[in-house]
Amino acid sequence: MLIDSYGRTIDYLRISVTDRCNLRCVYCTPEEGVDLLNHADVLSYEEMLDFSRTAVELGIKSIRLTGGEPLVRRDFVGFVERLAAIPGLEDVSLTTNAVLLEEFAEPLYRAGVRRVNIGIDTLNQSAFKQITRRDEAARAITGIHQAIDVGMKPVKLNVVVMRGVNDDFAPFVALARELPVYIRFIEYMPVSNGLKNEFFVAGAEILERLGTFGELEAAPAPAGSGPSRKYWRFADSLGAFGQISAMTEHFCPECSRLRLTADGKLRVCLFCDAEIDVKPALRPVFDRIKTAELIELAVASKPEKYSLDGRAANGRTMGQIGG
Repeated sequence: MLIDSYGRTIDYLRISVTDRCNLRCVYCTPEEGVDLLNHADVLSYEEMLDFSRTAVELGIKSIRLTGGEPLVRRDFVGFVERLAAIPGLEDVSLTTNAVLLEEFAEPLYRAGVRRVNIGIDTLNQSAFKQITRRDEAARAITGIHQAIDVGMKPVKLNVVVMRGVNDDFAPFVALARELPVYIRFIEYMPVSNGLKNEFFVAGAEILERLGTFGELEAAPAPAGSGPSRKYWRFADSLGAFGQISAMTEHFCPECSRLRLTADGKLRVCLFCDAEIDVKPALRPVFDRIKTAELIELAVASKPEKYSLDGRAANGRTMGQIGG
């Protein structure tokens, strides 16, 4: 088992397989764009598998695959199939924007993905285009339906709430009444320079405004509920609502995760720019012992809680970190 200095069990790894994305969300990617990684700097699938096998041997039980947008990387389904076959790994899940899920949901399910988180901040076509700078709302919504149809469960929708941009909750309330989805409203986090703080909406306000649509009752949390600790539903809803209040009610005491970026940097906290480069342990020849030592070093260096004070001006964007 991996236990950090504060007694937390670290058993969850997020792997960003690429920094590339087919959307350009305003809170994730600055309007001027970001410098993309060179191909040689991105970990190969084999290197990611070597790292994952070592991590699982040390106590990692769940791996979530992120990006960028993971589905834009070639041969991704084959990688998932090999990852899911690692002895001792109990769960492989995916975070995606759903634009390509109509094509990939079924082969991903066959490869071993049972749970999916879908980042979709609005169901309105014009607002979707404003937020993502791409006109892909219809394909993303189709992808949600496809994930449900192939049997992925739970299907969670992650909604970053921005005041005056996408804080009309009526379409999501209607969707939860129609579909068995878990809609998680997320407080805007200042990880990159895409939006200013006047767009921030606190989780307590989000919950209060959801209550105007009807009486909310407690709902069971889905598998892998993560930082959304409580869920609610309306009596006539197939779906439920959660909230991730990363800014007003941080979940640091329950943090169980590490993050591996596409270029081989191991991060111990979303809001901490300190990184451990594991690439030298993976190439040119895989060194299992060194890899294990670096994972244990990362766990030992996890902070008790995050701080936004003094955050580096050149810190990575959300898309480069892997969320």
